[in-house]
Amino acid sequence: MSGAAYRDRGFGGAAEMDRKRIKEALEKHLEKPSPSTSRGVSREKELLAASKLTTSIGKVPKVSDGGNEFFCEIDDDYIQDDFNLCGLSNQVPYYDYALDLILDIESSNGDVFTEEQNELIESSAEMLYGLIHARYILTSKGLAAMLEKFKNYDFGRCPRVYCCGQPCLPAGQSDIPRSSTVKVFCPKCEDLHYPS
Repeated sequence: MSGAAYRDRGFGGAAEMDRKRIKEALEKHLEKPSPSTSRGVSREKELLAASKLTTSIGKVPKVSDGGNEFFCEIDDDYIQDDFNLCGLSNQVPYYDYALDLILDIESSNGDVFTEEQNELIESSAEMLYGLIHARYILTSKGLAAMLEKFKNYDFGRCPRVYCCGQPCLPAGQSDIPRSSTVKVFCPKCEDLHYPS
């Protein structure tokens, strides 16, 4: 399907739409006075609410979960190194919350979010993990992990008969998140296919 067809069906510009929604939700959250300060709730109850935040948000889907087979596991040390995250805070809304969610760290801010904001943070965490993954697979450890997945046929096989079940590699056609869907590349016929 061409890029124009994706945009016509509402797939193009999804990242921009997500950013707008997240920005609006964040602005609403920052403009409202905290319910704990307006009602005189004690600091202990505020901390309890913050600890419930991580359980209400949940966790970013793990690589082992279904639908994430194109990702390899990223070392926590790599994610915690600020050098590897350079420039990503400008691309991902709710960056700090998303990073805390990926690392499974309780937020120290004590913020309590609505269900819609929690969904936006989860979406941001998924986007952030994908951007970090794109950088990680260029390292020696990341390349080794992707090679192992390639050898295990984790990315699928070429659907063409003459390729004789050649293992494929995932291929993104754009660096912009959510601008196009991932495809698989067959090194034998040198063509892109939709994953099966």
